[in-house]
This record gives sequence, structure tokens and C-alpha cells, in this order.
Amino acid sequence: MDRKKILVVDDEADVINALSIILESQGYKVISANSKEEGLKLAQAAEPDLAILDVMMTTHYEGFELAEDLLNDQDCKNIPILMHTSIEVLTTSEASVRDMAREFRQDPKYRELQVILLKNIATGKAGIDYKTEDGKAIWVPVSGFLNKPVDPKELLQEIKSLLG
Repeated sequence: MDRKKILVVDDEADVINALSIILESQGYKVISANSKEEGLKLAQAAEPDLAILDVMMTTHYEGFELAEDLLNDQDCKNIPILMHTSIEVLTTSEASVRDMAREFRQDPKYRELQVILLKNIATGKAGIDYKTEDGKAIWVPVSGFLNKPVDPKELLQEIKSLLG
């Protein structure tokens, strides 16, 4: 049986090493990249079973941009994506997380946030609503979020639920 391949994209070598130790101890094969460009090329070439992306690398939203690039790439669009972040994730029970993110944008408490991470607690559907420098709201669906610092149990539970 082939080992499941996980792509880790982070600009911090310590984070890649920590995630690699955890994942490899459970039989996963880890491939890694340090930037959006390198991560996209590696995803296209290696066809990973799952991707774990850091949010802030060279730019504040590089991880979000990479997630969007993967979703828009014909060969990579079905790769489950976990965002590794310290940004608080808001939860909802509304059917559409995208519509809920747009509702949050209308609420004065959340309107000015540059980034809204949202997850449906019933279905697990998740996504990112972030504002570009020119104020445009971008929606990027993802498979889930991992809190920083990573909890090994949470990491493995998320991966097992996505990869079966």
C-alpha cells in the first residue's frame, strides 16, 4: 500500500520539521516547500494527497493565495487543504459558510477584519474570506484549519478525517 503524501508549505524550517516528525511517525510521506511558488510547483509535480499551508510567509496572505492557486489548477483542485494559522476561526451552523462570511462582513464587529476564517460545525465545510489591498473580498474554500502551535492529536485527527 502506498503511503499517503502530505505537502507542507511553510517559510519556517522548524515548523516543517515538527510537522514532518509527527506525520512521518504515523506513516505519512512528507514533502515540503518554503514559498507559494515552490509549493505550487511541488503540488503539480508530486500530486500530494493533502496540503498543509502556512498563512503568512513572504506576504501576509501568501498561504491564502496558494490555496486559491491550488483550487484553480486543474491537476491540484481536489487536494484537501488545511490552513495552519493563529487566526481565530469563527464557527457557524448555517448551511453555507460563504454566505455566513458575507453576513459577518455586514456586522459592525467584523466588518473591518482583514481576514475571516469560518467553519461549519455540523458539516465541517470551511473557508477564508479575506480583503485584498484594494479592499476586494476574496472567498477561498478550504478543508479545515489547524491552530498554531499545532496539537499533534488535532493534526492527526484532521488528517485522518480527510484522508480516511
